[in-house]
Amino acid sequence: MEPIATVPSPCIDICKIDSNTDWCIGCLRTRDEIRGWKHLSDALRIVLINELSRRKLTLTSEKATTL
Repeated sequence: MEPIATVPSPCIDICKIDSNTDWCIGCLRTRDEIRGWKHLSDALRIVLINELSRRKLTLTSEKATTL
């Protein structure tokens, strides 16, 4: 039996894919990442959450340079 995953989904119920980045504007995951979330181990979920943090920094940096 597989252990129960304890890392919660980053979904915030704002589900729309940005056509420029192909990331959800709410959680910054791709469609494939959203679909595959329930099959990931906690270790891989943490890796993905760290990647989402990097994506957020990228978007913040890009926004700052356009102002």
